[in-house]
Amino acid sequence: MKELVIVSGKGGTGKTSISAALAYLAPRKVLVDCDVDAANFHLISGAKIKKTNEFKAGFEPYIDEKACFKCGQCTVLCRFKAITDGVVTSSLNCEGCGVCAFNCPEHAISMREKQAGHWFISDTRLGCLVHAELGLAIENSGKLVSKVRQEAKKIASDLRLPLIITDGPPGIGCPAIASLSGANLVLAVVEPSVSSMHDLKRLTDLVSHFGLPLLICINKSTLHPENTQEIINWCKNNSILVAGQLPYSDIFSKAAQAGKSVLEMPENAKVKTSLLELWYNLADKLELSVVSRKS
Repeated sequence: MKELVIVSGKGGTGKTSISAALAYLAPRKVLVDCDVDAANFHLISGAKIKKTNEFKAGFEPYIDEKACFKCGQCTVLCRFKAITDGVVTSSLNCEGCGVCAFNCPEHAISMREKQAGHWFISDTRLGCLVHAELGLAIENSGKLVSKVRQEAKKIASDLRLPLIITDGPPGIGCPAIASLSGANLVLAVVEPSVSSMHDLKRLTDLVSHFGLPLLICINKSTLHPENTQEIINWCKNNSILVAGQLPYSDIFSKAAQAGKSVLEMPENAKVKTSLLELWYNLADKLELSVVSRKS
């Protein structure tokens, strides 16, 4: 079983659209959306949820009102101003540190694991999808990313599927770190802009830290040929293979609006050849015996 993780140094590079196109081409795989803070792969793939699971992470105070004598000790000790006289007055401020519970003279406060979001297993046109939704103002996104990846590996193992395609989160924070560890191959999607080029270098450092093989896909490559060539030169100097170059096309936005992958759209010839070349390069690097679905 191999795992391909598609990432980007910034949002808006077309990472999810490319992930969906690769999912369309790969015949036997499990799909994972690791952008748990703003998941959208299910919108493109027409997901129908078949299993919903709670995700719990972190702790929050539970107050036994009968035992609480409103002594105010918790109010004095809470540096985040989340609790007042035995009442959680600002739950978003609570860090779950447990100081209130530890110091309550009547033992009226206990810490309980809190509901932090949900993760789902869905059927889609493109295959089985594992995705998630983190609650508002909730931390532990990296933990939720690890959970959906773990579940996807179980499904791939049970069904004996050779590939997991993971649509990773943008950036280099905790969710991105959690999506990369243990992967077999990383594809970084970059566009020919100054900010995207800068973020690519930071992302390359992160991938290098994990010792993972990295390939590059330049999306919207025809928008700025000079910047595209600069990316190619930089990759060559750093011994990184450019696995694909996709021309700019408004079919990507039209496909997103239609809830489809770009390869499911009519008149996709402008980008189809480039996407096939990208997929062949990735399949070759992953040593996959089945190369593509041509239907």
